[in-house]
Amino acid sequence: MKNKRLKKEIINIFKKYGLNHNHASISTNALINAELVGAYGHGLSRLKMYCDRIKKKLINPKPNIKIKKISQSISHIDADDSIGFVAAEIAIQQAIKNAKKTGIGMVAVKNSGHYGLSGYYAEQAVKKNLVTMIYTNGPPAVAPHGSLKSLFGTNPICFGTPTSSKIPFILDTSVSMINRGKIRVAAKTGKKIPKGVALDKNGLPTTDARKALAGVQLPIAGFRGSGLAWMVDILSGVITGGNHGGKVKDPFDDFTGPQNIGHLFITIKTNLFVSDYNNRIKENIKRIKNLPKIKGTKKIVYPGQNKFYRYKKNIKKEIKIPKNIKKEINILLN
Repeated sequence: MKNKRLKKEIINIFKKYGLNHNHASISTNALINAELVGAYGHGLSRLKMYCDRIKKKLINPKPNIKIKKISQSISHIDADDSIGFVAAEIAIQQAIKNAKKTGIGMVAVKNSGHYGLSGYYAEQAVKKNLVTMIYTNGPPAVAPHGSLKSLFGTNPICFGTPTSSKIPFILDTSVSMINRGKIRVAAKTGKKIPKGVALDKNGLPTTDARKALAGVQLPIAGFRGSGLAWMVDILSGVITGGNHGGKVKDPFDDFTGPQNIGHLFITIKTNLFVSDYNNRIKENIKRIKNLPKIKGTKKIVYPGQNKFYRYKKNIKKEIKIPKNIKKEINILLN
């Protein structure tokens, strides 16, 4: 399907479900971006889920989003159960605005939903020559270290910085061995997941995506990853007023109420402490890239480089949509 036509169709679907044109465009752009960078678990495979939650009145298509000014640098947003894309877009723009005024911006969000890729919002701040950190939590998926029961979300940690080149440094990683979106895509397509990333409901290792969804995902680096997941739950849930401690509802399976996900956006002017940040970050990257390489490694890349190249390559091509997703889109349209 031609990308322009696809984008128009997705916007029309969101408008059909009650979003205004601006909010529908924001949501569509985020989904299309996920497809273009190859993050299919955060792309069109989630469209039906968002529409289902709007239909069940668990996402508010016409939210009254309120921004409370705490100080010149700090804002607190009540997203009124809006679709997460809209809440996150408003939040990152507010964080950028605050940082431009004072040197640092911090925006907390409550009563939001799943917003897709954290890196998508980090890139917007980086384009304004800001360093950024973004945290958000999610529904239970990862078992705390030593537990058989999942409680933490995959709770991504995101960091972005300008690099003095056109390719930004964007680290966007979950604290689980694999992000949940990839497992859901594997479950839909009948593919196996890698070994060592999940346990089934009996605590046994599994490569079956469906059994993994019913079981638990494993954190990166054992108890250290578990600690990072806990940290993100505090930063994005406890501090913001969002759900935390396993209370975020699964968007696909739990229709008992809104998710009330929390987000935290932090933006910092690159020249806040030093006047030559661009030269310093350029030197930092150069030093690391010039290190001796292990056998089989052609070059050392920094986070965000591969995603940048995928986007650049895919933007020229037609987005390929799996048959099951195409069927869902047609049903939603008609």
